[in-house]
Amino acid sequence: MLRRHLTGTRVGLLLAVGVGAVLGAVFTQPGSGQAASTANKPVNKTAPAITGSAEVGMKVTTTRGTWTGSPTSFTFAWSRCDTDGACITIAGATSRTYTVTTSDVGHTLIATVTAHNAAGATSAASAKSAEVPPSGCPVGSGAITIGALAPPAQLVISSTSVSPAVSRSTKTLHLHVVIQACGNRPVQGATVYATAIPFNQFAAAQATTASDGSVTLNETRQAGFPAAAHQRLLAVFVRATKPGDPQLGGVSARRVVAFRFAH
Repeated sequence: MLRRHLTGTRVGLLLAVGVGAVLGAVFTQPGSGQAASTANKPVNKTAPAITGSAEVGMKVTTTRGTWTGSPTSFTFAWSRCDTDGACITIAGATSRTYTVTTSDVGHTLIATVTAHNAAGATSAASAKSAEVPPSGCPVGSGAITIGALAPPAQLVISSTSVSPAVSRSTKTLHLHVVIQACGNRPVQGATVYATAIPFNQFAAAQATTASDGSVTLNETRQAGFPAAAHQRLLAVFVRATKPGDPQLGGVSARRVVAFRFAH
């Protein structure tokens, strides 16, 4: 009788221990010996990479890289590094895309991507960008005064047009020119010169751009127009310069444009 009672007690204890182990594993009670979750923090497999041109006013973008651990979200940070390799985080630069500023000149850029999941977060950094070169562009996004522009920035003859359309009876050529620099910013105070090619078709003219970067040059007809009996195009040489700079140096720009004769 006593032996039978002991045997039943032993079976009951074994059952209790087994049930306790199962419940402990389920509810992660102390002493269960098992973790409730087997999830791991993300692990980076391929580092993020920066794309785009690291130049003032231009945008650069980072990829996320590739990860294990099924990240559920990503955060981004950009850093500016000096020639000694010391880097500082750029305040407010927390998106995948970053617009390069004049503060970055002479530095390289690094993008840091942090992957998150339920188990935690892991960060990985990109390789350094090329060193941001001097821009010659003033800070800001509006119109530029020509005196604030310096190499390696250059003027851009962004658009040219004539009114009315050129014809064999044209007496005065009204040439409209727009000058820009540093990512489509208008330039005020640039000197614009234009002359027809071949010469002696219309008198050469020169004027200064307004605050919107525009200028109109009025050129009167000369004895050499039209240059040929079957002429169908009028070619015009246009040059934009900064006062005091060499005509073919500094921030100057030049372009040959052509206008088709009206029928």
